Amino acid sequence: MVTAGEFAAILGPNGSGKTTLLRMALGLLKPTHGEVLLFGTRADKFHDWEKVGYVPQRVEGLETRFPATVSEVVAQGRYFGLDPLRLFRRRDRGPVDHALETCGIPTLADRRVSSLSVGQQQRMLIARALVRRPAIMFMDEPVAGVDAAGREQFHTLIRRLNKDLGITIVLVSHDIGAVMREATTVACINRELVFHGPVHELTSDALARLYGFPVDVMLHDAKHTHR
Repeated sequence: MVTAGEFAAILGPNGSGKTTLLRMALGLLKPTHGEVLLFGTRADKFHDWEKVGYVPQRVEGLETRFPATVSEVVAQGRYFGLDPLRLFRRRDRGPVDHALETCGIPTLADRRVSSLSVGQQQRMLIARALVRRPAIMFMDEPVAGVDAAGREQFHTLIRRLNKDLGITIVLVSHDIGAVMREATTVACINRELVFHGPVHELTSDALARLYGFPVDVMLHDAKHTHR
């Protein structure tokens, strides 16, 4: 269960089922047993999608999939289906401009996606998810391929979305350090649930069961015990 305002992480090795679980949460796949609820409704029956934002994995060829400007891609996040009256309505750039500003990329608004770095592309995709002002954001390995500086900028941004804007975050990751540093709760899965609870209760023994070999985590900040 993920509660409102939480920063929840799903941690596990490659092939463990993290992305499959996320797709079930988004109603794209149906579970073979049990059910997945989104705001109290079965995910495959859910319709109130303006409450939900999604940031996909980094994909190769993003610039060719989006031969457009950054602001045009971000504006796609406001699409909720066919609207016959859309052409007759005045365009409101307010939400798009606000999303770009929140993600720290207002100066990139008129840039072509093909000219962006990987980190800038990911911030653009976050802005695209943010433009609908969601209550929850699902993120699937969003910093894959992003350099160290870009990862730090990403985590600073996500921290702000969660702490300042109150957006619930569900982050799929295999980065133990980032999860231990940023998330409030974590679910460790490897085809089955190995651990679920507060991050500070995640032990080396649980991580060893998750990955199948001994794992030591060394944290040196004020919020965590050195271990």
